[in-house]
Amino acid sequence: MGFDGFPDEALIFFEGLLADNSKTYWTEHKDVYERAIKTPMLALIAELGDSWGEPKVFRPYRDTRFSADKSPYKTHQGAFCEILDGVGYYVQIDADGLTTGAGFHAHTREQTARYRAAVDSPASGPQLATLVASLVDNGFELSGDQVKTRPRGVAADHPRLALMRHESLVARRHHEPSPSLHTSATAAVVRADWQALAPLVEWVATYVGEFTMPPRR
Repeated sequence: MGFDGFPDEALIFFEGLLADNSKTYWTEHKDVYERAIKTPMLALIAELGDSWGEPKVFRPYRDTRFSADKSPYKTHQGAFCEILDGVGYYVQIDADGLTTGAGFHAHTREQTARYRAAVDSPASGPQLATLVASLVDNGFELSGDQVKTRPRGVAADHPRLALMRHESLVARRHHEPSPSLHTSATAAVVRADWQALAPLVEWVATYVGEFTMPPRR
């Protein structure tokens, strides 16, 4: 089946799940999840193609083993296209609309160390600073795990201290619900955002780990 948008039922489902995150609610509305959320997300990833990396549609169940929050279900549906361990492109649907993003979540200390070394380098650090400044100017927000002050050994007046604090780095853009969300135009929105984010992913792929970028379609 081709992708033709996320129906309004998807947003209504997540609104209900926010109010009642229980097995009872999930069981009673599982058919809505399958029809209005999971199936369209799979179709969207197929529509975007395989040039963005290895796709993964996340399970709706939360891992509560190490969390004080024991609610069993995620209140969003995400998918990740991975080009390198922890590096790639993200898309999410929830009650508030659509979110796109890209970057990396460190899977090892070595990844974080390579990232900070590249940010520190006068050859690669300014390039990243320019990339993220451009993304922020164009409506993306930076996020990711980071230390509260500064990494050990980093000077307080480091010119890229804000980036050095990061242990992982993600740029995201949120799209409010609109009639186009319920149409195939959503695929073009995601593709355009991912294309804008591609320079960030390419920088991370180059400096966080060895990788050969596949051609984008």
